[in-house]
Amino acid sequence: MSFILGITGGIATGKSSVVAIFEKLGYPIVDADKVARLVVEPNTPGLAAIVIEFGEDILTSEGQLDRKKLGALVFQSDEKRQTLNRLLNPFIRTEILAQIEAKKRLSSLVIVDIPLLYEGYYDVYMTQVAVVYIPESLQLIRLMKRDHLTEYEANKRIKSQMSIEEKKQRADIIFDNQGTFEETEQQILEWLKAYKKNKRFC
Repeated sequence: MSFILGITGGIATGKSSVVAIFEKLGYPIVDADKVARLVVEPNTPGLAAIVIEFGEDILTSEGQLDRKKLGALVFQSDEKRQTLNRLLNPFIRTEILAQIEAKKRLSSLVIVDIPLLYEGYYDVYMTQVAVVYIPESLQLIRLMKRDHLTEYEANKRIKSQMSIEEKKQRADIIFDNQGTFEETEQQILEWLKAYKKNKRFC
């Protein structure tokens, strides 16, 4: 039986770096961001649903989704953003679950990278959930630096998600990412060593 490890965090907490470590070690990854792009490729039911709702103006001349145009449209309105999420959620969820099943045949440990894991209630599909944690004060600094944002802009993005402290409380596993990359990597290696020893997966 495969062990499904969901990995989540907050914006700028370093989740992608943690997932990259597992990938480097050879474990299969299900990437929710890649899935979200996949389900709106040309000639998919996901893209057709968006066109029906928002019109053909959100397509490029080649028939692909114009992400900038759609983004400008939905981020001006909470209602439109919620509509988009509601439209795409069934397609994204179905594809994520299909990829998990496929990758369970490749490995007894499958990593599922979902930024909004708790918000989307994906935790029910996971054996355990790991949260990549840094305190919100450091999250703010890193986000401002990474995306060249003002404090107000960075705060607004952080507050749009479930707080990192709440995610930390709900986590089965915490990878503390306040230190160096090497320190974070060591935590992952120690976790893998402990679970291999317990024969939770090979």
